[in-house]
Amino acid sequence: MRVLVTGGAGFIGSAYVRNVLATHPGDEVVVLDALTYAGNIANLAELGGDPRLRFVEGDIADADAVDPLVAGSDAVVNFAAETHVDRSLLDPAAFARANVVGVLTLLDAVHRHGKRLLQVSTDEVYGDVPPGRHSVEDDPLLPRSPYAAAKAGGELMCRAYRISYGVEVVVTRGCNTIGPRQYPEKMIPLFVTNALDDLPLPVYGDGLQVRDWLHADDHAAAVDLVLRQGRAGETYNVGAGHERPNIEVVRAILARLGKPESLVAYVPDRPGHDRRYALDPTKIREELGWAPARDFAQTLTDTVDWYVAHPEWWRPIRDHDPRFRDYYQRQYAWRFAKANPLGEDAVEPSFAKRSD
Repeated sequence: MRVLVTGGAGFIGSAYVRNVLATHPGDEVVVLDALTYAGNIANLAELGGDPRLRFVEGDIADADAVDPLVAGSDAVVNFAAETHVDRSLLDPAAFARANVVGVLTLLDAVHRHGKRLLQVSTDEVYGDVPPGRHSVEDDPLLPRSPYAAAKAGGELMCRAYRISYGVEVVVTRGCNTIGPRQYPEKMIPLFVTNALDDLPLPVYGDGLQVRDWLHADDHAAAVDLVLRQGRAGETYNVGAGHERPNIEVVRAILARLGKPESLVAYVPDRPGHDRRYALDPTKIREELGWAPARDFAQTLTDTVDWYVAHPEWWRPIRDHDPRFRDYYQRQYAWRFAKANPLGEDAVEPSFAKRSD
């Protein structure tokens, strides 16, 4: 099989590429990635000598770039997306373009060439889930952020193309995913790298928001299984069953690093912050036999230890990339100022302290 992986230089996308090449020796992979701030060709560096891998720089919303790649592939897996909720509050239009228009462009191409598409979505499309229940695939979509709304829009476009045109499309909705090579704006890598520099960890609100945590390699394995065995037109929840309040995860990170809990800084919450996500993964487990290979402790330990061992991956981003610097200052400076009576100057990020 030749698989076109859009967003394959990103965090979960690159994990998926490694999974395919490791578990399907006869497969070929073409990666299409726009290499935005979160796309990193270094995520594929260890595969650079594999003749089964080809990389193309391009945007999924560019029909001229997408069409020949879809035509030459047997199936498409779409990881390409704007994914960070906080950024969606700052620039909703970018999320609509990537997560709706981009999906529409892919759907047009797979419809035209008769291919199969797997759309990677998120548990956030369900919105806030009250205690005591878990989201199932036929629950209504009730997104509460521009990011979640854009992902829901992409999903609904997939549904429309399935019903209107018979396109062979499947959807996965994954929970919070962590592991190596995740851009350090996300909670876990941000907190690990901040803690390594003895900087405050900006915990939103009371830190009691609940998330389910899944290793990127387990997520990649689930996506691949659904691509090959999932029923066309169906959606599959990819949940680990590892629900934890954010503050518990933060404390576990600090304990692993031997850092004090005094680094925790409770800062003003973001608007519309969902209190809890929780997926019911019964469908993928019973129909396809998938289950995560790692428990929560191993998932978090593997993640924290990778960042400790690979500063050459994240230091250039945090300390020298103005895109990260500008975002960090815009997102957290005023929050730190409110949380810290000494003001925002007391909690400058590491890159502001360096002269090199």
